[in-house]
Formats: sequence, C-alpha cells, structure tokens
Amino acid sequence: FYKTAQVVKELGFDGVDINMGCPDKAVLKQGAGASLIKNPTLAKEIMAATKDGAKDLPLSVKTRIGDTKNILDEWLPVLLSAKPAAITIHARTRKEMSLVPAKWETVKQAAEIAKGSGTLVLGNGDVEDLDQAKKRVDETGCDGVMIGRGIFGNPWLFSGRKKEEIPLDERLKVMLEHTFLFEELFHDIKSFDIMKKHYKAYANNFPGASEMRTKMFNAKNAQEVADIVKQHFAIAV
Repeated sequence: FYKTAQVVKELGFDGVDINMGCPDKAVLKQGAGASLIKNPTLAKEIMAATKDGAKDLPLSVKTRIGDTKNILDEWLPVLLSAKPAAITIHARTRKEMSLVPAKWETVKQAAEIAKGSGTLVLGNGDVEDLDQAKKRVDETGCDGVMIGRGIFGNPWLFSGRKKEEIPLDERLKVMLEHTFLFEELFHDIKSFDIMKKHYKAYANNFPGASEMRTKMFNAKNAQEVADIVKQHFAIAV
C-alpha cells in the first residue's frame, strides 16, 4: 500500500480510496476487502502505510457496518483513528452482500459517531437517483452519498435527467458508445463479458427487450452487439 500510494501520486490522481467492504470470496480469501473488518490492526497498518506513501493525498475508505452484524460502534472508531478524509458506509454487513435492503439508519449512526472528527461520512446502498440521494442526506445527517449500481445503464443520472424520460434510441446509442469504448480501452485487460452486466439496465421496458438482451449476452465483441441492435431498431451507429 505504501508503494501503491506512491504510484497513485505519481500518476496524478487526487486521492486514494481503500475498499474494506468487498464481499467477494476470492478477495476475502486474501485477507482483503471486508475481511479487514475482522482485522482492525491490519486495517490501521494499511491506512498508515498508504498515508505515508502519499502524504499530501487524501485517504478515503469504503466499508460495511460489520461482518455478520452491525459493529459500527467498535469498527468505525478504528477507522476514524487514522484520520481519513472520508469514510463511505455501505449500509449492510458482509454476509448480507446486496441481498437485503440497505439499512440507512446505520448511516445515521455512523454520522453521529464521526461527528466532530473531521472525517466526512458518505452513505451507500439502494440509491437510484439524485432526489433519493438528497433525501438520504437529510434523513441521516451524512455528508454525501455514493451511488453504485444505480449508475448502471444510466449515465444521465448526475445530469438530473430521469432515466424513464430518456428516448429509447438515445439510450441504445449511448449503450453502444459505452460498449465500443469498453472494448477500445479494455480489450487486452478485461473480459468483454464484464460489459454485459450493463445491458439489462440499458435495454429494458420495450417490446422485444428480453430477446435482444439474450442475443447481446451471447455476443463476443462490440460490433456483434451493434449488429444485434440494428436488427431490432433502425439506429445509426
């Protein structure tokens, strides 16, 4: 983490964010992600090393309310002791993953614990638009909201435009732009299958949507996806 922070600084990034909330089994097996909730000593060492590696870059952490139960009262003070610039609270435990509704009362709890610490508290979980985000801030007293899955298929979110008001042809054109950019940037780095998780969010609520998505899920590259869309709609790509 010390060396990584140095590289991040050299590359010109504005800060370092450490994910201490990932529930993926492969990540947990390495002692990383949400497993750090059960290893507060290591979590503090990681944060200290990161800050030493890039002293003038803000450090932030994303985490969960606990492993199998809410332990914010003991876990959050550990993170606050390292004086990070911000902590994002995913309002579920590691065990709950994203299978249950986010418990936003725990974000309010976190904001109260962190009050006066100088660390910003951001809430995360089930927020789908800016109106919901503002409502959550008002309800909990947190400093802001991180939106995760709500951005899938909805790059208009931060402009304030409602997804349901976006014309279908515009939605599909942006989906294809996204697809070609993904292939251009990540063709030798990431599997094209990763892009496909966005298609359900982009292509829905119109006749033939399910059939088109099935075909796109079987596509091997961006051009195949574009050809599939053209078969269903007269859209210039």
